[in-house]
Amino acid sequence: MNRLPSVFVSHGAPSFAIEPGLAGPRLAALGRELPTPRAVLIVSPHWMTPRPQVGMVERPGTIHDFGGFDPALYEIDYPVHGHPQLARRALERLQEAGWSPRPDERRGLDHGAWVPMLYLYPEADVPVFQVSLPSRLDAESAWGFGQALAPLADDGVLIVGSGSLTHNLYEFRGGYGAHGHHEAYAVEFAAWVRDAVVSGDTTRLRQTLALAPHAQRAHPTAEHFWPLLVAAGAAAASLPATVIEGGITHGVLAMDSFVFGSAGREGHGDKSIV
Repeated sequence: MNRLPSVFVSHGAPSFAIEPGLAGPRLAALGRELPTPRAVLIVSPHWMTPRPQVGMVERPGTIHDFGGFDPALYEIDYPVHGHPQLARRALERLQEAGWSPRPDERRGLDHGAWVPMLYLYPEADVPVFQVSLPSRLDAESAWGFGQALAPLADDGVLIVGSGSLTHNLYEFRGGYGAHGHHEAYAVEFAAWVRDAVVSGDTTRLRQTLALAPHAQRAHPTAEHFWPLLVAAGAAAASLPATVIEGGITHGVLAMDSFVFGSAGREGHGDKSIV
């Protein structure tokens, strides 16, 4: 198997699981197009620990780590297997890079992991294991975290950073709003990031939260942005990237995703999928 790409996905609100909007079908198409990985390694801002932990669970459960949403969401089960052998390799790579990781043999997948997996691999037929994000990241260390995991792409592991291109829950609107009013700042910030990604400007991408317009409003806290840098850091030699446009939901959540490296056997180069 050739080296796999890495992927950043915007997982949106938990309701994305039952409200696919624009992004859902496009992630499903991406899952069909990607070479089938041996396993998916996914990071999510909904699992952050002082030291990174690596999920070694053979059958990770489905964690419903949210409240106040449609009752149907709490009935969803994503019955996927883990991959302890490849998870052990991830632990070793992080250890070699000085991250002092720990194994975790109990935790399931949070919604930042299983919601996008519902679209990428709806049959739950590709093993998934989750790695926690270190709780004290900045742009450079998030990039370095991805670099530490990068060798796994040569072992048939698809590295996925699950976060959100914009994430201001203070302005979140309960209605889905796939075709309603979108805040201009979210549109402008997302466009700036897309340009940095497509141009392959890794320095600019790492400086997004310092340079991009409306960065503080788009990300009042940074944890949902770090998975983008993890995914990009895991494939720095494969920039520029493909943009998978996902629109904006709830007025403020930009749902674009990015593929760093060839999205399929023929690849997409640096164009957008619209």
